[in-house]
Amino acid sequence: MDNNNWMQQLLMLGIGTTSVVADKLREVGDQLVKDGKLDPEQAKTVMDDMVQQLKSEQGNWEGNMQRQLRNMLQDLGVARQSEVDELRGRIDRLERQVRDLENKLWR
Repeated sequence: MDNNNWMQQLLMLGIGTTSVVADKLREVGDQLVKDGKLDPEQAKTVMDDMVQQLKSEQGNWEGNMQRQLRNMLQDLGVARQSEVDELRGRIDRLERQVRDLENKLWR
């Protein structure tokens, strides 16, 4: 399974959760206005502040999730893409050297 796909799914889960919470906060705000406990401007200000805080925390959550996933993959011994690319380059160079040596032997 593609590691980036896992990360993308986890991030989307976080974004979806934040969206659901923001919607519920708006519903609560609307209900408080309807019940007369807050005036519409107060409700809007409070809800906007809470939604902004959620978005800020989402960014922190995404960063933490990426860090934890990287650490977990490293603990499992999964190579990073840069390491795989470096090994591919080394293999290409070695294959070229073997071909060159073979060519020298057959001349």
